Amino acid sequence: MDELFVVCRTFEIDDGQVSGFVLMRAEENGEPRPWPILISRKANQFFGFENACPHQGSRLDTRAGEFLDEEGNFITCGKHHAQFDLDTGHCFIGPCQGQRLTPIALVIDDGDVCLTGVRLAEEDGLDIPDPEEVPEVMITPD
Repeated sequence: MDELFVVCRTFEIDDGQVSGFVLMRAEENGEPRPWPILISRKANQFFGFENACPHQGSRLDTRAGEFLDEEGNFITCGKHHAQFDLDTGHCFIGPCQGQRLTPIALVIDDGDVCLTGVRLAEEDGLDIPDPEEVPEVMITPD
């Protein structure tokens, strides 16, 4: 089984809502790059997509971080107003009609929404080759 990477808890995304996240994905050469994704929820099912409109590759969210149309029924591109199904990512209105958002594999594990089948960059935040080589830091009261 592929490794699971927890993105969020299931209760953090309401039914009929979409949330955006930016992860760090490892390129083939190992270099990390930002990877914006979307997770939508329809009843008790979760769907993941790359946050990139198939029309020109731009992010779907508006400056306010919104992803849904005014009625809250469809994922909408903030730039060209293409509309996509929450569950299939299929575009049915707009300049990329007939195309789809790029899906990502999700697994629900004990209340966590997890990614699988991707290689994320391992970030320790300190660029330390081996974190075990760093001496422990002792915190003492004043």
